[in-house]
Amino acid sequence: MADEKEIDAATGVETTGHEWDGIRELDNPMPRWWLWTFYATIAFAAVYTVLYPAWPLVNGATTGLLGWSSRADLRTEISAVDMLNVDRETAIQTTEVSKIAASPELRQYAVAAGRAAFKVNCVQCHGSGAQGGPGYPNLNDDAWIWGGTVDDIYLSIQHGIRYGADDETRYSEMPAFGRDGILDRTQIADVAWYVRQLSGQEADAAGAERGATLYAENCAACHGEAGEGMREMGAPRLNDAIWLYGGSQAEIAAQVVAPRHGVMPGWEDRLGEGTVKELAVYVHSLGGGEQAATQ
Repeated sequence: MADEKEIDAATGVETTGHEWDGIRELDNPMPRWWLWTFYATIAFAAVYTVLYPAWPLVNGATTGLLGWSSRADLRTEISAVDMLNVDRETAIQTTEVSKIAASPELRQYAVAAGRAAFKVNCVQCHGSGAQGGPGYPNLNDDAWIWGGTVDDIYLSIQHGIRYGADDETRYSEMPAFGRDGILDRTQIADVAWYVRQLSGQEADAAGAERGATLYAENCAACHGEAGEGMREMGAPRLNDAIWLYGGSQAEIAAQVVAPRHGVMPGWEDRLGEGTVKELAVYVHSLGGGEQAATQ
């Protein structure tokens, strides 16, 4: 004989038989609205799994009767955007980069597109804000080894720096004055002090005085008599406080002993001419870009 359920004296409702610390659970029926809502969600789920992709299979998933796909929707949206921009992309492809930078409409588009390309291809070395880091130049300032006009920047991105796979790459090489025995350790230390002095930083006066002669004999041909640099040769300025590999006396001396030469790939073969132009216009827009002499 089944156990008779207990009736709660206060409410007249049967209990479930469950009890916690003297509290009995009432066996109240579910509200009708809740039950109908629950049944509706079941019906909705059943219809959804029939109409839309839902059930995973070994090599894919059910496609649903409607054949809808989020990827197809995305492709459609991207195609629509591409169609809207096809005229601008064509103009970018066929227009000189300096003229793109001078055209308000094309420049705005190129900066936006270049910013997106920069985030995918350039931030790994130059940083998310193009601020650079040790061995990687800051692209926001006005210190340019090879020139900072939009044409100069375009050429650097197009063919790269010391990029062996491109015959037109920008190339410069500083002699290893210490490793190759051109200067001894004391002479290199004196040159480093003089370079520190050129940039307006604290330096050993006696060492800098001796280093001035050594600098004139060994370094001025590329870096300039006053450390102003020579862009035609890719020789950086030494009379500012911007240092790619560090500006302490020891760091400068280490670069003189055995120079480090950075490498940047040429991007045109990878990204195409249009994207390289957009990158050049974007980098030029960051704040340190220079105007061409003819402008």
